[in-house]
Amino acid sequence: MTLDNINWATVDRIIRVDHAGEYGANRIYAGQMAVLGRTSVGPVIQKMWDQEKDHLKKFNELMVTFRVRPTVLMPFWNVVGFALGAGTALLGKEGAMACTVAVEESIAHHYNNQIRTLMEKEPEKYEELLQVIRKFRDEELEHHDIGLEHDAQLAPAYTVLKSLIQAGCSMAIYLSERF
Repeated sequence: MTLDNINWATVDRIIRVDHAGEYGANRIYAGQMAVLGRTSVGPVIQKMWDQEKDHLKKFNELMVTFRVRPTVLMPFWNVVGFALGAGTALLGKEGAMACTVAVEESIAHHYNNQIRTLMEKEPEKYEELLQVIRKFRDEELEHHDIGLEHDAQLAPAYTVLKSLIQAGCSMAIYLSERF
């Protein structure tokens, strides 16, 4: 992607919020691994976490390339992400997987919105960023499906838990785009 004639405000907002989201996802998986790392579901969580680490690395690179500052809320997402991961993992593997389903579904929806936004703004200018977002969206959807395959829907109060987590994701997206 060339840096000429791009909508800097859009790119800045996208990279900042996606960096925050991938950082938050890393903290969620860290919390889940702290509780469930030595259980039978530990390797499954670790594999998803490894992909999230790659996502975060890429957004770290994009932040430097496009000179985007991180959200000022990073310290907050550090604590909240870990607490969400560990807290849902304390409900058992089903709770951890319910968290994964809720978060990844929210993020896939968010990435789809970003893809639509960039497609409306001369997509050839944003092809590299579009490729990154599409790839990561597809991997988030894989994590969503893994969560369902590992009994997410059997978590206590699954529907309520999922709704609360997704409301939190919406709030995190809104705040991280702006601050």
